[in-house]
Amino acid sequence: MDYSMTSILDVAKQFITQLVPRDGVAVDFTMGNGHDTFFLSQWLEEGHVYAFDIQEEAVKSTRKHLKEWGARENYTLIHACHSRVKEFVTGPIDGGMFNLGYLPHSDKVVTTRHKTSLAAIQTATEMLKPGGVLVVAVYPGHGEGALEGELVQRLAAGLDSRRFDSFFYRLLNQPSAPFLVAIQRKK
Repeated sequence: MDYSMTSILDVAKQFITQLVPRDGVAVDFTMGNGHDTFFLSQWLEEGHVYAFDIQEEAVKSTRKHLKEWGARENYTLIHACHSRVKEFVTGPIDGGMFNLGYLPHSDKVVTTRHKTSLAAIQTATEMLKPGGVLVVAVYPGHGEGALEGELVQRLAAGLDSRRFDSFFYRLLNQPSAPFLVAIQRKK
């Protein structure tokens, strides 16, 4: 599948670089192989990144990649469900990234699940500092991804508009294409 418009991950990164300060705190809620963790580590020159994954394989892969790629040592890798974020990140956050779905190049049976993803997004929304942003990449090309996408959209659309802005980015003529939901807490 070749998507000709700007990648949703590029758009997600634009939100982060425009809204998260370089000395901020960010969370990679789905570390996978470490690409978003690395991006956040490099962006947060004087800040800190917390990264979550339930798969030990993902934590090991990310640790290896971060060393290979020369990441700053400003990160904490956490082998736990992203819905448990408040157990590990005690203060407010400036930003967060979710890349829902399954770990690339691994067992596609293991995917993020709507119940824990929604709990994590809801908690992350509450943890956002004024001006902070969450970006959620959704992959609706499989059953759980389609359900997650529908529920993430519903959650974002239902947020109090006096406190939050929510954004939706999608290719309209490709219904199974990945899409992006972004949530910003108003200042």
